[in-house]
Amino acid sequence: MEKTTLFDKIWDAHVVKSVPAGPDVFFIDKHFIHEVTSPVAFLNLETRGIGVKYPERTIATPDHNVPTINQEQTIKDQLSRMQVQKLRDNCSKYGIELHDLGSAHHGIVHVIGPELGITQPGMTIVCGDSHTSTHGAFGAIAFGIGTSEVEMVLATQCIMQSKAKKMKITVDGILGKGVTSKDIILYIIAEITASGATGYFVEYAGSAIQSLSMEARMTICNMSIEMGARGGLIAPDETTFNYLEGKRYAPKGEDWDKTVAHWKTLKTDEGAVFDKEYHFDAADIEPMITYGTNPGMGIKVKGTIPTTEGMEGSNKASYLKSLAYMGFEAGEAIKGKLVDFVFVGSCTNGRIEDIRSVAQFVKGHKKADNITAWIVPGSREVEKMAHEEGLVKILEEAGFELRQPGCSACLAMNDDKIPAGKYAVSTSNRNFEGRQGPGARTMLASPLTVAAVAVTGRICDPREVFQN
Repeated sequence: MEKTTLFDKIWDAHVVKSVPAGPDVFFIDKHFIHEVTSPVAFLNLETRGIGVKYPERTIATPDHNVPTINQEQTIKDQLSRMQVQKLRDNCSKYGIELHDLGSAHHGIVHVIGPELGITQPGMTIVCGDSHTSTHGAFGAIAFGIGTSEVEMVLATQCIMQSKAKKMKITVDGILGKGVTSKDIILYIIAEITASGATGYFVEYAGSAIQSLSMEARMTICNMSIEMGARGGLIAPDETTFNYLEGKRYAPKGEDWDKTVAHWKTLKTDEGAVFDKEYHFDAADIEPMITYGTNPGMGIKVKGTIPTTEGMEGSNKASYLKSLAYMGFEAGEAIKGKLVDFVFVGSCTNGRIEDIRSVAQFVKGHKKADNITAWIVPGSREVEKMAHEEGLVKILEEAGFELRQPGCSACLAMNDDKIPAGKYAVSTSNRNFEGRQGPGARTMLASPLTVAAVAVTGRICDPREVFQN
């Protein structure tokens, strides 16, 4: 009997038709939509006189371009107001479930899906957003699609897709104190580069991965796209099942037991072959931070920015251009550099576990005078829990400004922008030029590192700031 990977098992079960020497017609279980990439797709459906095939399989929420202040008021920005209204109109017209601004389950699409138990093992999930790979943490095949593909899924519940190659990344061992899942993924991307997994779907395995919470696993899978992968996934286990049990859309009663029995079969067979494999030791991973303009340009916080030795031609020119944008020099230490902003949030690190960890470490401290500190929960549910647990009080006493749910300064489509030339240490997923605002300089790090930077005002090692 052929040994197959988890990716193979889910993929093969969803192929409707294979096109010879072409892509597969691939069935999609759940389709998430938001206000930015869906309006044109719906407009095209209307123009063609086509309806939505299975509206019950699509879930909507506005997140990318929404304000994070005064959400109960009319949206001031004309484009954002129009996009959100179009989403409302289209969901009403086609009978699509919408978690609107102000509703109990509003939030970033990749936060509310797992929170509600919509995301489940063995599923295929797509969204017009590259970080759809987040949902792979549950043992699902999840990936981002373009607007024309959003239209295709709405109309047919299928997509034309070629099967990716398979990569396995194993991280074994015990993580050191102060080292988080964000550090794991930044370390991996730095090791294999921002294009090192192009053309692959990645399965993460090993004792260090298995020890992670669901929130932490979502952080890992979320940033799979940042090394060029089509997506990433982690086999479901008891941690997965415990997280999902009792969630709004999770199976109940006897259906739960039957479903879990099936979920337990969703794992890679021993001896299954991957196209490429990497192995890493958790003991080698330390708190990480990026210094350049792609997520692969990362180093240990205690490290130095790489020199240009061995670089040639366009690679060297591109590298120096990146450093010039950031205002850094090759060979210098990054630790100790002054910072202007910190941002905690996004679909990478905007969950309650992330906010808890920041609050735990800043309790009894004040942010440095040179720091503007924004904390943006990933959903209304996260916001509610942060208030109920007293985290908001701790954070506000430390000088953090708590905003309302949304993508916020991760991609600066709304007013949450880092000013030109200013440095931000961010828990988000991308540090491209201008990602957090025109001319903004972004360094990616874990929530713990962000907490330490907020308190000291400089790049620092959280293990040295928070001794206990």
